[in-house]
Amino acid sequence: MTTFQDLGLSPAILRSLAALGFDKPTPIQSQAIPLLLQGHDLLGLAQTGTGKTAAFGLPLVQLLAADGAKPAPKTIRSLILAPTRELVNQIAANLRTYVRGTPLRINLVVGGASINVQCRNLERGTDILVATPGRLIDLVERQAVFLDSARFLVLDEADQMLDLGFIHALRRISKLVGQPRQTMLFS
Repeated sequence: MTTFQDLGLSPAILRSLAALGFDKPTPIQSQAIPLLLQGHDLLGLAQTGTGKTAAFGLPLVQLLAADGAKPAPKTIRSLILAPTRELVNQIAANLRTYVRGTPLRINLVVGGASINVQCRNLERGTDILVATPGRLIDLVERQAVFLDSARFLVLDEADQMLDLGFIHALRRISKLVGQPRQTMLFS
């Protein structure tokens, strides 16, 4: 039986997982986490409710916390795209539990919320930005955020984003995100 400790996660993350009551990784987590910690790009397929957010979120938090860098104003260090505001909110809530005890800053941007508030939140720089593609494009056009320093790009529910017609937005965003980068696609 695989444990989270077997996957190469840091003691700080293992403590967070224990506090959350997580003791055994799901299959997608067991397979994805070691590869992502090694810097590989990844396409992960799993059913809803199998822990995909932790599969990409835990290694992302560990890698960002380990390098100790701070984001410059209006820049991001990593980008997670999701098709709906509900999923963006859920991902951000999960990530906030994983970053406890670290200096990492998470922001989310979605349509249907005040763009002015979102612009202000982005001014200090962001370690992990969770966004819907449409609102992110709006913010890029306003020069409220710059994506070129992002080292990680995650597309969650990538198939759903394509089904919803976000292909042109995804292509545009992908060109704006920094290189080299680690890319993670999950569906």
